Amino acid sequence: MKKKKYFSLFVGFFVSFGVNQAVGQDVSSDGRTGNIVSTGVPFLLVAPDAKAGGMGEVGVATAPDANAIHWNPSKLAFLKDAYGISASYSPWMQKFVPDINIAYLSGYYRLDERNVLGGSLRYFSYGDIEMRTGPNETDKTGTYNPNELSVDASLARSFGNNFSLGTAIRFVYSNLTSGMVNTGSQNRAGTALAADVSGYYRSDKKPFLDKEATYTAGVNISNIGTKISYTDAGPKYFMPTNLRLGAGITYHIDDENDFTFTVDANKLLVPSDPNSTKSVPAGIFGSFGDAPGGFSEELQEVNFGFGAEYFYNKQFAIRAGYFYENPNKGNRNYLTLGAGLKYNIVNIDMAYIAANTQKSPLAQTLRFSLSLNFAEVAEAVKK
Repeated sequence: MKKKKYFSLFVGFFVSFGVNQAVGQDVSSDGRTGNIVSTGVPFLLVAPDAKAGGMGEVGVATAPDANAIHWNPSKLAFLKDAYGISASYSPWMQKFVPDINIAYLSGYYRLDERNVLGGSLRYFSYGDIEMRTGPNETDKTGTYNPNELSVDASLARSFGNNFSLGTAIRFVYSNLTSGMVNTGSQNRAGTALAADVSGYYRSDKKPFLDKEATYTAGVNISNIGTKISYTDAGPKYFMPTNLRLGAGITYHIDDENDFTFTVDANKLLVPSDPNSTKSVPAGIFGSFGDAPGGFSEELQEVNFGFGAEYFYNKQFAIRAGYFYENPNKGNRNYLTLGAGLKYNIVNIDMAYIAANTQKSPLAQTLRFSLSLNFAEVAEAVKK
């Protein structure tokens, strides 16, 4: 039986915590807790795919795939196939409510040797909310499903064999209160536009010990966009503008065995004060020095992901990773595990968050991804 959720007298619950899109009093929809740097629509920061989810939620400098739009749009330029598609799904924060989930659909199409188009759709559902004016059954006034979504379009272009640049344009829709009235104001769905700018570097194979290795590096500034609001006269919240930097190395043991190690670092480029009225550019540039505790607190706002992957014969992968966030700035600290299988035209990936069930709202989270390589289908048909 589903756990009941009550809107109760707090009809403005999601808006009053809208700066965090809270699913619990001190829990953001991306799993952060405590004294966090607050933004609107933090669901945009949730890792949507199982491959990255199994590697400590790293992705800005990993090998490109159809999910690259979220991590680093410029990686799409190095995909070898003409086109492809991926679908991912994850029940989310089941510790709190059993019917919260996130779904992600992404794909790409190669225009020519240098340019690749991409697109994606992300949908975050908070489950069925039961609205009441009090604790009794007779106080029930209805149910509705608060949800959020984003639609992306991206373009990546390679410059030579080793470097690419990319961008993505994003439309965001956040419907949390179904038009209800809160503190005299009519609530409405929030909308916003945002953009990403990114770069990716991949070296040629170079000598490493007695074998060869490929080095990668990436950067992505995501969700640079308009503020979002849920009332005409109410507060406006910053988008979760995020700076992601990363580097990796793939050690090629032989033709059948590869080991990859990679690391990502993230920092939100928004004011530390959630009530700030700064402009978006001022908020971004000021985010490097506005923490109340000075530089030491700024460093606490940086989180890290560490990932490793063993890939056998380009068909079977085992993955592990660790995600670290300062306990004072979100407190997401957990081990991730994952596996992947490629069979013919199909890629199947899964990931698991091995966190303390008493401390982490993300404990025991599972992610699943399914990718299809349509270029290989076309080649098979020709034969």
